[in-house]
Amino acid sequence: MAKLLKDGEDFDPTKLESLLVARPLLEMMALLEEQQSDPSAFSEDELLPTLLPVVIDLNFKFAGGLDGAKESVKNLLKQHGVKEGPSDGETIHQRKTKLSTQYVFATLSSATIRFLAAYMLDGGCGGGDVKSSSQREVFAIWPDFKLDSHIHRTVSTVKAGAARTSFRAEGAGIVWAVVDSGISGDHWHFKRHGNLDLSGFDQSIRHMDFTQDWADLDGLSEEERKKAIAAEQKASLTDEFGHGSHVAGIIAGEYITDEANGWTGSGAKPNTDLTFKNKAFVYYRRRTEDDGVAFDQARKSRLSSISPRTKLVSFKVLDENGAGEVSNVIAALAQIQAINEYGRYMRIHGVNLSVGYPFNPEWFACGQSPLCVEVDRLVKSGVVVVVSAGNSGYGTKQTLMTRKVRAGMLMTINDPGNARLAITVGSTHSEKPHEFGPSFFSSKGPTGDGRLKPDLLAPGERIISCGAGVSAEDKGRPQDRDRLYLDQSGTSMAAPHVSGAIAAFLSVRREFIGQPERIKEIFTDSATDLGRDRNMQGSGMLDLMRAIQSV
Repeated sequence: MAKLLKDGEDFDPTKLESLLVARPLLEMMALLEEQQSDPSAFSEDELLPTLLPVVIDLNFKFAGGLDGAKESVKNLLKQHGVKEGPSDGETIHQRKTKLSTQYVFATLSSATIRFLAAYMLDGGCGGGDVKSSSQREVFAIWPDFKLDSHIHRTVSTVKAGAARTSFRAEGAGIVWAVVDSGISGDHWHFKRHGNLDLSGFDQSIRHMDFTQDWADLDGLSEEERKKAIAAEQKASLTDEFGHGSHVAGIIAGEYITDEANGWTGSGAKPNTDLTFKNKAFVYYRRRTEDDGVAFDQARKSRLSSISPRTKLVSFKVLDENGAGEVSNVIAALAQIQAINEYGRYMRIHGVNLSVGYPFNPEWFACGQSPLCVEVDRLVKSGVVVVVSAGNSGYGTKQTLMTRKVRAGMLMTINDPGNARLAITVGSTHSEKPHEFGPSFFSSKGPTGDGRLKPDLLAPGERIISCGAGVSAEDKGRPQDRDRLYLDQSGTSMAAPHVSGAIAAFLSVRREFIGQPERIKEIFTDSATDLGRDRNMQGSGMLDLMRAIQSV
């Protein structure tokens, strides 16, 4: 929340001083130590867990290299009583750490964090003999930030229907990763085109779950390996929270009853051997006269995504409560790098990140957080990364004349939307973007260091897509849940419109595969200007038809 500075509350230059332990983590440690000394002074909502999840950023300048730095840090922590692998106490997260070359992910006590920092600075001696940069294995220790989870009519809004009719731009042959709360593998939306069926690919591409520290596959027998992969795939294709399924259903998939698809019951069925006899159930949220929540129900014969034939890979990073750590996403992005052989063989063409956390300029330079850095690296390797801008574009301001007032908020782009090379997407109205412009809640630019963000707008208000998990509970009969659709709002819904549009574009303009910066240029140059301030609308609203025709 923006506020006026009080007398004496001017800029504090110490905020810019170099720290081995990042300032937000120091603040969390101080609060944890304070609550441990006097728990009664804190309410239950204010209490922090006794152990803190951290991201240990390894030092590129270390004389032993990154591999040597990682092993040294792990050994040092183990000597201090930290276990590697699943543990109720202090632990090194084995799988995520293995996937990342630059980071060690762990859950540590405040005392262990202080021990590690002291050891890196002076060998723990405290004698003032500070190590040189080439002697330190660790560059910085960050908190493992908690993530927030940030269509049938919007297909025509972004001109995906016209592109499908004119160019057969349906996403065939394109693979998109959905880094979210999982995707419901039972939902019929993904069955007609087999969007979640990865059997035609080599085993390097598979659905994965980063919310658990799964056993290392190395050293397992073939039978054990198959069982472990099957168990993880089942977890990643289960969406208890419902957010990831809704996002995925905007990108790809399609539900069409046989009758609506032109099949009368005789002859060969079009497109599929599956039977789609019954209409889908759609629930629209509304407010009651006493400000409660109610739902209106409708039946639909056809519900389509932006790019119906695109293959989807579920990388689960949020749990059943929609919670997760940044390290889950960093590990998922590292896995994509490995799958694509670091840009040498493009198996996954794009990533949708409708997750993030608010950026605080006191923590680190804008766009330079570990997550933003990994996003930019992935783009440099040839992968398109589409990110939601965040939903923090509206709040309260305090003025001398009116005191607190509700107002739009500039400089509210969330990480990783601050990443320079990401395509950061804000929200607009689903049917009347020219009339209503950017959504009031959509995070607005510029970035903290003055760059233009968001890059594009796309529909993000009351978007209809797949219902799953807690969002689908108590709606209709249990046997109908696999064809249930809900409306949701947020930049989380806007970003997959852009992901789907780019997947459709690449399916007919395949020469641009592996050129994400050129793709970003094409889509921003062809966007529709809504006549709003560029810090709110970026380059304008997504236009798939114009993007295809521009090259």
